[in-house]
Amino acid sequence: MGADREGSGRLRPVRVGVYLGCGALLLTGCASMPDSGDLRGVESTPRQDSQVRVFALPPRDDARPAEIVQGFLEALTSDDAQYKTALKYLTTAARKTWDPFSSTTVLTDGPDARPEQRVNDQGGDGTYSYVLAGTKVATVNDQHAYAPDSAAYRATVHLTRQKDTKQWRIDGLPQGVVMGNSDFQRNYVSVNKYYFASNMPTGSGGQPATVADPVYVREKVDPMTEMVRALLKGPTRWLDPVVTSSFPTGTELKEGVTSLSPDDANKVTVPLNHRADQVSDTQCDKMAAQLLLTFRDLTPTGVDEVELQRSDGSRLCDLSEDRAEIIAAHRTTEHPGYEYFIDGKQRLVRLSSGNGGKDPEPVPGALGEGDRKLRSAAVARDEESAAGVSADGSSLYVGSFVSGASLGDAVLHSQGRTVQDRLTTPSWDGRGDLWVADRDPAHPRLLLLEKGGGEPLQVSTPGLDGRIKAVRVAADGVRIALIVEKDGKSSLQIGRIDRDIESGQRPSVSVFELHSVAPQLEEVTAMSWAGDSRLVVVGRESEGVLQMRYVQVDGSTPVGAAPSALTGVKEIAASEDERLPLVAHSEEDGIVRLSSGEQWQKVVKNGTAPVYPG
Repeated sequence: MGADREGSGRLRPVRVGVYLGCGALLLTGCASMPDSGDLRGVESTPRQDSQVRVFALPPRDDARPAEIVQGFLEALTSDDAQYKTALKYLTTAARKTWDPFSSTTVLTDGPDARPEQRVNDQGGDGTYSYVLAGTKVATVNDQHAYAPDSAAYRATVHLTRQKDTKQWRIDGLPQGVVMGNSDFQRNYVSVNKYYFASNMPTGSGGQPATVADPVYVREKVDPMTEMVRALLKGPTRWLDPVVTSSFPTGTELKEGVTSLSPDDANKVTVPLNHRADQVSDTQCDKMAAQLLLTFRDLTPTGVDEVELQRSDGSRLCDLSEDRAEIIAAHRTTEHPGYEYFIDGKQRLVRLSSGNGGKDPEPVPGALGEGDRKLRSAAVARDEESAAGVSADGSSLYVGSFVSGASLGDAVLHSQGRTVQDRLTTPSWDGRGDLWVADRDPAHPRLLLLEKGGGEPLQVSTPGLDGRIKAVRVAADGVRIALIVEKDGKSSLQIGRIDRDIESGQRPSVSVFELHSVAPQLEEVTAMSWAGDSRLVVVGRESEGVLQMRYVQVDGSTPVGAAPSALTGVKEIAASEDERLPLVAHSEEDGIVRLSSGEQWQKVVKNGTAPVYPG
């Protein structure tokens, strides 16, 4: 809320209502509102405590067009679930056609509203037009999916003076809502909903791997119910080709259900419509597992149990959080036992995740105990084997963690002329396949070695514009992060892994719909998965200093502090288990570790290429 500091009109006091819970409405004082003149972009309330709700006020009698437009824009940022106050600024006809839920356009600042056209309102039938302008940050679509966008924004709001009431109302406006970035951060929260990988079973019991599908919902407008509705509607369009849902097509909340919340036992009961009435016990358990995983981000402690009900109110199934981990392979490994890196003797060594003051030890087997010098390595997710790239970057070896085991021949060679033009650090997916890129300018390739061996499969990368510098595959095996270099700049891109598997044939593997997730960084030097839908990235903006930050796979910035600054960081490693520390290679200090709430701690001076399993 603010005032027009340059307009020529009078300023009207406006009260702002803030709901504090338990039925209390706090009037936080007065702000100034321009009665006429130009409207300028306004940044509204700063980020509030999650229990504070902000409500807008309806239009006052005889409000001028400028006040109507400003009041409407402010109503879009309130915590009104159905935008009932915003609708009061519209004509009866406009209320029937405007869909505020179709999209959310996020601008760097609040929309700058300027009068474009005015027609004489003598006789009560005048009109006004205002242009809303700004620079986009992102768009959230009707599936709640976030997409970065830096294009210019321009839309027109048209007003007319009602013949019967003589009041100004909006009769023409763009679909969806628009707001500044600070209001978006106050109003919306990113939450992962979960589906199953459709072509990649994982886990010791053959459970399907779960895949996070991040979406944005309004944080203080019943987010649990909104997330259930979003989950039932299915995955976002980008992820849809490689995942599946256990909920039958057409499953929705039972008619009349308006709100879901945990009971005193931290259990959520979800009544469904008739589409789910006949599902089997096994399928119902999978449905409940999807819900339990989705609820984890919505409450501080998650939800302990979910009960699904048929359309007649009878129990369909229930599932505890402990059993959900048995039903679905949420992560392909338990808590990793070790952190790994290449030591000063160019061997693969490991350090207990708890450290305990112990020195790093060479891994069992030829990659740690042998005489093969390594440049980088990737440890399989079961921590029973690893892949290592030779010191000159030309050869890839795979060896087991069995003491005394021989290494054998290289499984892959690169013909690149320099170290920088040869093999990248490899990466293991959740099914035990090994990924690596050959940076040879004469023959650049993204390659897949099934179970870490055999004839390499060349992965198709339609839409790839540049040369791959680094590869990291998510644990779910359906998303891949790449650092791509072109024209002296390097970007972080996320792609979707499609596997076309025919009976008796080797799979055809492709990476589709690559998109940048850190467009503000002109040079990305290192990255690692750091959660189900989050990565940690090292890079710099145009002519800026090297920095470290977290990014979401949809390109948004997660709430919370960035990692502490680290001088001369060359490489970074994170676990998809967000509780584990970051590990990095610094030019000044060697291998260092950052635990939550602490500063970077030196581990060992002589070391490079830190990795967690994966």
